[in-house]
Amino acid sequence: MSGVWVFKNGVVRLVENPANVQSSTVRRKVLLYTPTNEIINSYSSLEPKLTSLGWERYYEDPNLLQFHKRSSIDLISLPRDFTQFKSMHMYDIVLKNRESFRVIDMQSS
Repeated sequence: MSGVWVFKNGVVRLVENPANVQSSTVRRKVLLYTPTNEIINSYSSLEPKLTSLGWERYYEDPNLLQFHKRSSIDLISLPRDFTQFKSMHMYDIVLKNRESFRVIDMQSS
């Protein structure tokens, strides 16, 4: 028995082919820079924003893109490849910069 458990309208059911259940629009999480309402779609757009908030590049691990803030013990660790940038990384950035970033749903079809 393989598939995906789907919870909808208070009912849980096993769906063997989850692609058939999804609607034509797909929601994905994106990182939003709130001061300018800019969607972050690359590290080259993210890094200047983090730098302006006091984050500095940290070069300890060559496999990661890391940022450290001198005024705290916080460290933001991101995969070097932006295609591997997932919602857990976005939420880490939001947690450490609540006034400047949000994670939102972006619809695509």
